[in-house]
Amino acid sequence: MTELLKSQLNDATLKETNAEGGDGDEEEDDVVDPWKVVSKSEKGVDYDKLIKRFGSSKVTDELVQRFERATGKPVHHLLRRRTFFSHRDLEFILSRVEQKKPFYLYTGRGPSSNAMHLGHLIPFIFTKWLQDTFDVPLIIQMTDDEKFLFKDLTVEDVERLAIENAKDIIACGFDSEKTYIFSDFHCIGRSPAFYRNMIKVQKCVTFNQVKGIFGFGDSDCIGKISFPATQAAPSFSSSFPEIFNGKADVPCLIPCAIDQVSSSFSDIFSNDA
Repeated sequence: MTELLKSQLNDATLKETNAEGGDGDEEEDDVVDPWKVVSKSEKGVDYDKLIKRFGSSKVTDELVQRFERATGKPVHHLLRRRTFFSHRDLEFILSRVEQKKPFYLYTGRGPSSNAMHLGHLIPFIFTKWLQDTFDVPLIIQMTDDEKFLFKDLTVEDVERLAIENAKDIIACGFDSEKTYIFSDFHCIGRSPAFYRNMIKVQKCVTFNQVKGIFGFGDSDCIGKISFPATQAAPSFSSSFPEIFNGKADVPCLIPCAIDQVSSSFSDIFSNDA
C-alpha cells in the first residue's frame, strides 16, 4: 500500500502545483476549498475548471445510463439533474456492482454548528438513497477533532455539536443495522487498526506535499497538518475489522461536495482500501 500511496500523492501534488503555477491566467481562478469559496467572476464558480483542476470527471449521460442498468432503478434526481456533477472512479464501483462484489459508503460531518442546514444535508440525502439502492454498509465520521483544530471552539463545544449534528444525520433515516456513526475523539483511541492506517498515511506524506495539496502555511498548528490522515483512514476497510471481518480489500464510494474533492486524502486513496 505504501508505495502506491506515495505515487498517488506525487501525482496529486503535481496537479495542484501545475494549477497554481499555470500560465498566468490561473491567478484569476476561483478559490474553492473546505474553508472558503471565492468566485472571480460575477457568473459564479467555474465548475468545469474545478473538474479539470481536481482531476475528477464529469457525470455523463452514458454514466447515468450505466448506473440505471446496474441498479435496475432510475437514478436519484440529484444525480439526474447534475447536482452531483463530477466523480472519481465511479465506473470502478459500478463494475463491482455488476460483478456482485461488495463496497461500502463513507461520508462525514465536521460539527461546527448547533443544527445542519439544507446545504449540509444534501450529501446525506443522496447517501441515504445510495445505501437504500445498493444495500451496503455506511461509515459516517464525525470530525469533532478537526473543528477543534480549525475553529475557535473548545473540545467540549465540538463534542456537544457532534452529538447534535448526529441527531440530524440519524433523522435522514439510514439503515441502523448497516450504519456506523462515530466521533473521532471518542473512537479512534479505542481502535488500533484505525490508528495504524492513520500512521501509514502520515508516513507517505511530506510537509511540502501537505502545503501543495491543502494550502497549509508555516503558521498553522501541527494538528492541522497531520489531520488529513485522520480523514483518510475511514476509506480503508481495514480500519474497521469488526465491520468487514478483517477484509482489507473492500473499496468505498465517498459522496461529498466538490470542495472536499480538492482536499481529502480519502478521495485520493479510496480505491486502495
